[in-house]
Amino acid sequence: MAQGHRSPPTMSDVAAVAGVSKKTVSNVLSGYEHVSVRTRDRVMAAVDELGYELNVSARNFRAGRSKVLGLAVPELRQAYFAELADAVIRAAGAVGYTVLIEQTASGVREADAITRMREHSIDGIIYSPLTVRPSDAAALEVKFPLVVLGEPIPDAPVPFIAMSNADALRDATTHLLDAGRRSIAFIGSDPAGPVRTAQERLRGYREALDDHGVPFAPERVVPTALWHRAEGAAAARQLLEAGVPVDGIVCCNDALALGAMSALQLAGRTVPDDVAVVGFDDIEESAYSTPALTTVSADFDRTAATAVGVLVAQLEEGAPATPGVLRSRHALVVRASSATRSGREARGGPATGLPSVLGWCLRPRPAPQVGHAVPGSARRWGAR
Repeated sequence: MAQGHRSPPTMSDVAAVAGVSKKTVSNVLSGYEHVSVRTRDRVMAAVDELGYELNVSARNFRAGRSKVLGLAVPELRQAYFAELADAVIRAAGAVGYTVLIEQTASGVREADAITRMREHSIDGIIYSPLTVRPSDAAALEVKFPLVVLGEPIPDAPVPFIAMSNADALRDATTHLLDAGRRSIAFIGSDPAGPVRTAQERLRGYREALDDHGVPFAPERVVPTALWHRAEGAAAARQLLEAGVPVDGIVCCNDALALGAMSALQLAGRTVPDDVAVVGFDDIEESAYSTPALTTVSADFDRTAATAVGVLVAQLEEGAPATPGVLRSRHALVVRASSATRSGREARGGPATGLPSVLGWCLRPRPAPQVGHAVPGSARRWGAR
């Protein structure tokens, strides 16, 4: 005779075996403190005997929360966004949340990302768009926790987390100028496009030139449609083929810089003796390229911990969503790609790591620190 299907044990079954009420079982499984050790042991013994599994999803549903955060990023192909996603997943997991990732890819999908993600019962969203325009302010006025990573807009209705891109690129360019470089190119500009991050970094580059009395040369600025290695390599080749004198290059991200270094080396140029190169983001690969890449550290761990902390404070503590800008510090991590022609690093001392700027955030994982960090001048984390 065929054996009938046996339904999984319920909380009532656990209560019956343990000889306690269903409410007591719920208190034990919820970690309620005012339960005797003897009662707790009886309940847990019954749980083990029956193989009972607590339905966490159902409990969260009854509480009106899914314990899921959303992360919207343009493309995971870019190491910056992949490493940011990894940092967000770890930060969220440390406080009991999981993460659903949406790859927005194009501008159309990016504009609809917030609405689309809310269809999945997400508690809050970390939104990292390519750009946010002032005209997007209305779309950010939502009735759930939302934090935006990127260049802030005036009168933003939600919290933004951003470094000062102009300050960071100014520091990177100044680093090369202080090493005696004077023909410095800029790769990755978007002067007429919507990517405000690129515009801010170009502004920092020009400010550094002005500070050192170096004339701005438009022919040394190479726009790119994308920030991938192929575009960085093509931009470097364009400079070389046009015969533009270049002894240094600053790039809008590390992928562009890695591509540019590859093209320079294939053309017989030595990095850094002939051309020094600086990237931006401090992706993991930058420490292991040949030569190791000098770059601006964006500190993924602190950015992720801050973003998750802002959302969780609203969800679990009822903290208000305070509009404004949380400014992160940057640090210039000096490595071999920008060494002086004598082979010594241009400036700075031993590796110091990044400054501790947010006491309540999660402790960042150790990062490969090949080179040394020159802390940036951006303000401490805090509302501006």
